[in-house]
Amino acid sequence: MEPKVISGIQFSSLPTSYIRPESERPKLSEVSECNNVPVIDLSCEDRSLIIKQIGDACREYGFFQQVINHGVPKELVDKIQGVAHEFFGLPVEEKMKLYSDDPSKTMRLSTSFNVKKETVHNWRDYLRLHCYPLEKYVPEWPSNPVSFKDIVSSYCAEVRQLGFRLQEAISESLGLDKDSLKNVLGEQGQHMAINYYPACPEPELTYGLPAHTDPNALTILLQDLHVAGLQVLKDGKWLAIKPHPDAFVINIGDQIQALSNGKYKSVWHRAVVNADKARLSVASFLCPCDGANISAPKGLTSGGDEALYRDYTYAEYYKKFWSRNLDQEHCLELFKH
Repeated sequence: MEPKVISGIQFSSLPTSYIRPESERPKLSEVSECNNVPVIDLSCEDRSLIIKQIGDACREYGFFQQVINHGVPKELVDKIQGVAHEFFGLPVEEKMKLYSDDPSKTMRLSTSFNVKKETVHNWRDYLRLHCYPLEKYVPEWPSNPVSFKDIVSSYCAEVRQLGFRLQEAISESLGLDKDSLKNVLGEQGQHMAINYYPACPEPELTYGLPAHTDPNALTILLQDLHVAGLQVLKDGKWLAIKPHPDAFVINIGDQIQALSNGKYKSVWHRAVVNADKARLSVASFLCPCDGANISAPKGLTSGGDEALYRDYTYAEYYKKFWSRNLDQEHCLELFKH
């Protein structure tokens, strides 16, 4: 029986199709809390300090995990969380109208990651939306809750601008011109995943999402403030990332790892689930345009630093990413010279 949505259904125990083999479980007791997460204040007057902090975080963590004073209005952040909870609180039959397990659809409600390909499912439902250009995609978005389209489109526009500012700073932190990365990425696509991880009867047996890296350029994640769940792999150990008020978690996707010629890392991360509470997160992805030729700028491949990866188009990369299982080796490995 293929799983349909799990939000809104009561489970007294974990269905067998969600139980990971023993060697692949999250081992929650071995996870420590990450206490020295870089917090980057984007309102700081000293731009060179911001650029240095971002560079250090990209090299050390691949995440600059908490960006504050980022310019996205708090009221809008509260509203998108509210309307997302409202959406996942709709009756199951109402949500099922939007259900699809076809990854090529530009708007769909689905569950797990790739239900057609995987053997064990993940404890999550998610609404996946394409968000750029807005006028093209908003008409197909959910019209229930009534405020959904308005709130989410305002949020998407704000987050896009934040993403561009961050890409400029990342570019400068690599010693490049501020528009250097944006020029390679072309007219960037933008997607969103509104993730809902229901309370789970046996969280130690499953994942919300198993370990993966993001195939895109940059991810801007709004975490649930009340329920932690994001974990990051650093120096071979899983660390729990505590949500920080009014902050976004930013992570480097595979494309920035390639464009930085491996100097910045696209980090393995995963989502675990909670026995007592549901967790919500909103992930916004900025992606190169399909035809973008991903090739590290000359400034990063001169001298002794040869190009680590062969040139490829983003469309080629994305196709390869979705044809695999989520937790296989890093997809970028397939593009090494």
